[in-house]
Amino acid sequence: MPSSDAPSTDGSRVVFGFTIEAGADLTGASLAYADLSGADLSGANLTDANLYGANLKGANLSGAVLTGTTLTYSNMTGADVTDANLVDAFTYGAILTDGTVQR
Repeated sequence: MPSSDAPSTDGSRVVFGFTIEAGADLTGASLAYADLSGADLSGANLTDANLYGANLKGANLSGAVLTGTTLTYSNMTGADVTDANLVDAFTYGAILTDGTVQR
């Protein structure tokens, strides 16, 4: 098995022993401080997930469901959140610069 936070050749990512890929159901997942930089999480369900302090630099979160997700102190520099649902997401201290939010 690839090491924690290791990218693979198909665009998926192994984090804490779990494969994370586009469209994944990560409802309630605990991914605090995970390195998801450049990950393709488009269309993923991250409802109520904990991404506290996570590295999401350049991640593709387009169309993702982030309802109630903790993004506190996460780094989302350059992340694509086009059409993502961020209703009730906790973003205190999150870095959201240079990202894509257009439709």
